[in-house]
Amino acid sequence: MNSIHSIIELLRNELGVVLSSTLARLLLATTLGGMIGLERQLRHKPAGLRTNIFICFGAAMFTVLSRQLAGTESDSTRIAAQIIPGIGFIGAGSILHARASVTGLTTAATLFVVASVGMAAGGGLYLTACFATVIILIALVLLGRMEAAFSLKPFITTYEVTGRNVDGMLREVNRLLDVEKLTIQSVHIASGDPESRIVFAVDCEREQESVFSIRLHESSLFGSVKSLGVTEHE
Repeated sequence: MNSIHSIIELLRNELGVVLSSTLARLLLATTLGGMIGLERQLRHKPAGLRTNIFICFGAAMFTVLSRQLAGTESDSTRIAAQIIPGIGFIGAGSILHARASVTGLTTAATLFVVASVGMAAGGGLYLTACFATVIILIALVLLGRMEAAFSLKPFITTYEVTGRNVDGMLREVNRLLDVEKLTIQSVHIASGDPESRIVFAVDCEREQESVFSIRLHESSLFGSVKSLGVTEHE
């Protein structure tokens, strides 16, 4: 009778250790993924708080399951290795190609490293996961501010011009773009009476944007010129 109680107590203790360890790993992955996701959410990026939490938690969950469900050590590493192409597929979906420009690379890279943080947390490498999160946040926050301060990152600026002659306005926009050697991202034309409207996005740096805006205002073919906003490249 005593032996049965001792066996039950032993199983209970082992189960408690396993559950506490698993829950701690998943909770850490959720916390770290949330920290990175919050930074992305505050900067209004496509992959925000929930996306990063889900990816970090999912990577940790798969890492935990691969160890608990696999029969051998080689099987566990093989299961965990499938996380990488899965995250690569998600990251590829966040990359957008527009003419000569590519956006979303930082988002895709962030998702990739967030998954690695989740794998580290799921594998019990708590210090490694926390250290990686700190490095990621430093790269996203501090380096991002440095790029903005020194105008190292190009921006996409959206303009709206109005006028009576749509063809003439298009030719003038293309001429000014050629002069400044800028790349247009998208064009939307709304014909009207008496004036038509053209909305287009330009890939340029801060200094180029200022010069191009001045040239647009100086052109006599446009009745009005407006800057509708600036979006930074990823």
